[in-house]
Amino acid sequence: MDLYEHQARELFADYGVLVPDADVADTAKEARAIAERLGGKVVVKAQVKTGGRGKAGGVKLAADAAAAEITARQILGMDIKGHTVHKVMLAQPVDIESEFYVSYVLDRAAGQFLAIASAEGGMDIEEVAATRPEAVARIHIDPAVGVTADKAAEIAAAAKLPPESADILVRLWTVLTQEDAVLVEVNPLVRTANGRLMAIDGKVTLDDNARFRQARWGDAESAHDDPLEAKAAAKGLNYVKLEGQVGVIGNGAGLVMSTLDVVAGCGAKPANFLDIGGGASAQVMADGLSVILSDPEVKSVFVNVFGGITACDAVADGIVQALGEVNLTKPLVVRLDGNNAAQGRAILDAHAHPLVEQQPTMDGAAQRAADLAAAK
Repeated sequence: MDLYEHQARELFADYGVLVPDADVADTAKEARAIAERLGGKVVVKAQVKTGGRGKAGGVKLAADAAAAEITARQILGMDIKGHTVHKVMLAQPVDIESEFYVSYVLDRAAGQFLAIASAEGGMDIEEVAATRPEAVARIHIDPAVGVTADKAAEIAAAAKLPPESADILVRLWTVLTQEDAVLVEVNPLVRTANGRLMAIDGKVTLDDNARFRQARWGDAESAHDDPLEAKAAAKGLNYVKLEGQVGVIGNGAGLVMSTLDVVAGCGAKPANFLDIGGGASAQVMADGLSVILSDPEVKSVFVNVFGGITACDAVADGIVQALGEVNLTKPLVVRLDGNNAAQGRAILDAHAHPLVEQQPTMDGAAQRAADLAAAK
């Protein structure tokens, strides 16, 4: 469950991390009142759960309260990467001397958390990581030990952060562990002209398995500002909306992530992450297809399943039953492998749906789905 920036800011402040004075508005008139209360000159920031807001025009400086009202009116209702802006945060501007990047993220493969930090934070941190990876420090954290003062100092030194940032690194670790987070990110963490370290922007993702302890942030549907993600969450699906044309369904997070990479390698963009887990029942498959087919950007769907505990014939039965519940209007490419794969393929062959085709390999299926999407 991703939090909005203003919610992440609230958490940071609760744990003693310095943040600018700010408040949230859902109307332009309310934005003007907040700006007046904050001293007039403010930064107006779109509140959506996606990156790239600044480059999309969703972050602007307003010189006074009147300008804040105009700016809020311009930003409210904007579409940023498929997310509609319903709220803006107005924050006091900060005189920035330098910008840094710090984060903790769960590394499932390693069974540990990973600290990622750089002395070159800000809007271009992705480019820094891609072109100069040596400028980004990556240090694993043993969850049984955590981030002690010594570990924080090690991270700060490796990333060439100011030594005083070690205290903030400890506090952010406390946010992560006490608030059931799997990601805590500050970009940028800044040093102001008067020497203070302050979190200007932040992102926090909470573990969905701990949602029962995080009722303050809303239920499964209200936790998502993307309507498809909200629809999927209401059905109990592990779904993330992406910006592409090939819908993806797989069983197991690792397989789905690999599928996204293979689709991208075929020259197409995946439209979503959807992990149906080990039980590909007819209802789960129908729900997944319903959500994916509701995305107007989707041009083809790729179902990639490796049969294990749930055999491929059971998956194929689920697909056939789901096709009886869902009006399939876009081509569906299926790759079945593993336990009872031959039986599963035979079931789909016998059903002979005109929009369903099978491919024997993951690479071949991904390429076919990419080609079908491009032909639409």
